[in-house]
Amino acid sequence: MTISADLLRGYTDTIIMQQLTDTDGYGYGISRTIAEKSEGMVQLKEATLYTAFRRMEENGYIRSYWGDEATGARRRYYSLTDPGRAKLAEEKDAWEETRRVMDTLLG
Repeated sequence: MTISADLLRGYTDTIIMQQLTDTDGYGYGISRTIAEKSEGMVQLKEATLYTAFRRMEENGYIRSYWGDEATGARRRYYSLTDPGRAKLAEEKDAWEETRRVMDTLLG
């Protein structure tokens, strides 16, 4: 079972930015980490992931750069910017408020 895309919509960027708080990451690695941490309940499709990366980069929340892999294909890495950290904090506060209201409404 996975969490529906409708339920995740609006939180995708926040989930991805959270994964970038401690270290830079690349698409497949971030996607795999999210799936592992959620015990398979959240699985981001490739198109969703890269659309989110593009949107967050355009908004200045992340930046990308090409890695310098010695073996294998080069990977595009993403890192969280200072505006991204501020946006993440804002979104986490909004999530806490949303969760509080939903807990009240749903008992």
